[in-house]
Amino acid sequence: MLGIPRTCCFLLPLLPLLACQSQPHASLPEAQLLVMSYNIHHGEGVDGVFDLQRIAEVIKAENPVLVALQEVDSGTTRAGGVAQDTQLAALTGMYSVVFGEAIPYAGGSYGDAVLSRWPLVESRTIALGASPQHEKRVAVVVVVEEPTTGRQLRFVGTHLDHTTDPADRIRQAQQLNQALLPATMPTLLVGDLNAQPDSQPMQVFFAAGWQAADVTLQPTFPSTQANIKIDWFLRAPGQRDRLTQVQVLSAPLASDHCPLIATWIVGR
Repeated sequence: MLGIPRTCCFLLPLLPLLACQSQPHASLPEAQLLVMSYNIHHGEGVDGVFDLQRIAEVIKAENPVLVALQEVDSGTTRAGGVAQDTQLAALTGMYSVVFGEAIPYAGGSYGDAVLSRWPLVESRTIALGASPQHEKRVAVVVVVEEPTTGRQLRFVGTHLDHTTDPADRIRQAQQLNQALLPATMPTLLVGDLNAQPDSQPMQVFFAAGWQAADVTLQPTFPSTQANIKIDWFLRAPGQRDRLTQVQVLSAPLASDHCPLIATWIVGR
């Protein structure tokens, strides 16, 4: 794993002795990258057709560096035994892929994935609690390295409980706060949170300092005529980063959710 290059220090005669320090991140140039969140509905479009190529075309049209995918099948019978995360990585040309199983399903796995065009430094899956008879959930955490400067960024994709009772979503939000805060590097938490802006789970995130990127709160579901906002980009507090140009894309057939994109600017 490559870290930030060390700065060489030379001590000249008759000059005061100075401590050798690495170049601070604040002095590095800004990094800009497009990020995406997309609930792909296990590859099934609103027309009932399974078509990963259609989903891949939506992703390729935007050319994101990082993509968080929710409702991903890997090896299930309903998906024809395909590892959808791996196939989407191949179809989009994104060479790094991390899959997190939420539950075993139909002879395979069902969960979340992250695709990346940048090198991965590390990855892990956070298991999120669920009440009996509810689906277990996960968050997929990746740390990537910005190729030019070596700056490290953390990108987290998740999919919270979908039932009408918010209790699981509240507990899952609390778990994510405990696992991810305080942030030691620029951090985005993105995905289908199944929570509207004024809901209790979102208040748990906001009270902990997470900041919503899309202040206009554009609706993201359903894809055919979106009227509620349940897909989010949240930025962790205390870091030198910001999110701009947040857009909800129109892709009415590929999935039942609209894709969400934004430009993540990290640096000064």
